[in-house]
Amino acid sequence: MRAEKDGTPGTRLRRVAVLFLALFVVAETGHARIFKDMAGLQVSLERPPARIVSLAPSLTETIYALGAQESLVGVTTLCDYPPEARRKAKVGGMVNPSLEAILRLRPDLVLATTEGNRGETIAELTRLGVPTYVVSPKSLAGVLESVRRIGELIGREETAGRVVADLARRRDRIVEATRGRPTPTVLYLVWADPAIVPGRDTLIADLIHLAGGASVSAEERIDWPRLSLEEIVARAPEVIITPIHNVAHVDDGLRRWREQKIFVPALRTGRVHAVDGDLVHRPGPRVVDGLDALARAIHGGALPP
Repeated sequence: MRAEKDGTPGTRLRRVAVLFLALFVVAETGHARIFKDMAGLQVSLERPPARIVSLAPSLTETIYALGAQESLVGVTTLCDYPPEARRKAKVGGMVNPSLEAILRLRPDLVLATTEGNRGETIAELTRLGVPTYVVSPKSLAGVLESVRRIGELIGREETAGRVVADLARRRDRIVEATRGRPTPTVLYLVWADPAIVPGRDTLIADLIHLAGGASVSAEERIDWPRLSLEEIVARAPEVIITPIHNVAHVDDGLRRWREQKIFVPALRTGRVHAVDGDLVHRPGPRVVDGLDALARAIHGGALPP
């Protein structure tokens, strides 16, 4: 079948359908509250949203943590926590969600993130008149700020305040438990072959620092750089950490390193650990669990239960 060109009837009909659906989600003018999101864009809401679509697992988890799950009408195919979220209507993936699927749900708010959603998706939703609020949590402090802001946005300020305060207390206890201890160099392997690692402006780099470690890639200027084996050997990581879902791949990569006689301190001492990637990769309310897991991987049994 030939692909339709921009001017064909089929393409025009799809565009009309999208615009028609958009009419159902454009808010009426009135005494709206104006919010500025973490990308610096303004969002206007007439009232606390009753129909929310989340475009990232971390945002879905935040809505559940704030007790607003009844308002959550759509999520991505990656939104799997808490388990109840799997039963929500799906709008596609994070990178390429379906605009038609979003509009069919008639949302009065879409939540998006710079950490996984494309700018084109956000721009198109805004053009169609769908209130879209963007968070940009590149650090643990940024995660707490995003939870606070979403709480304000959806009329759950008090709940958000309690959630943020609890997360901050737990963070402080972990940081205090590692204070004064040696600061080992840490290689966090997102992928092993090639070696993909977190750069300077990433949540993982911030978590490693808070957990009492020194990421060997913390000064890299791009978010997810690749390191050569020579660079890794030169940086001599004392601890290697990888997400659990990549353990088999990383183990295979480390086996090849050993076969090539590539040894770093972490391999000589056996300080290679796996953590739940969802806890450290998702900038949501479970991130302090990720911080705890990293601190225990870096400092072993030195931390209290």
